[in-house]
Amino acid sequence: MEMKALINIDYTYDFVAEDGALTCGEPGQKIEGRIVELTKEFIANGEYVVFAIDVHDRGDEFHPETKLFPPHNLRGTAGRDLFGTLKEVYEMNSSHEHVVFMDKTRYSAFAGTDLEMKLRERGITEVHLVGVCTDICVLHTAVDAYNKGFKIVVYKDAVASFNQAGHEWALGHFEQSLGAEVK
Repeated sequence: MEMKALINIDYTYDFVAEDGALTCGEPGQKIEGRIVELTKEFIANGEYVVFAIDVHDRGDEFHPETKLFPPHNLRGTAGRDLFGTLKEVYEMNSSHEHVVFMDKTRYSAFAGTDLEMKLRERGITEVHLVGVCTDICVLHTAVDAYNKGFKIVVYKDAVASFNQAGHEWALGHFEQSLGAEVK
């Protein structure tokens, strides 16, 4: 049996709310129900659930995203809060050892984190990806998962982007170039 983990990527206020600093807006809001459903299902089954959440420091001139995007997901701000009902689901289950909140400072949830080590310790060979943005952080996490030998599942009704063309391209790339299962 495949050991699997759900990785919730950047489903925060700044990336999803109407007035978020770098929002996907409506496409991001429309996937909330599916993300919550999948998260509850993985938690109920005792499977490893990781909330891989972008964090930035105000005025960090050395971070490459500072030149690419407006300030977002700043440390200590409400912009980093999980969006909508997902916040409540996390708060109700955060005491479980199989539910983890992890800061990330790059697009990929693997870059500069101990995610790979945590997955390997638990014998996890399959990662299920949900969140935003399909063509940025979800894509880079999927590429790293592929390069590290993990089986990948992406839920097309639980990922979104502010760039619809990029979203569609990434869904194809997951299947055609990474061998991911896109459900």
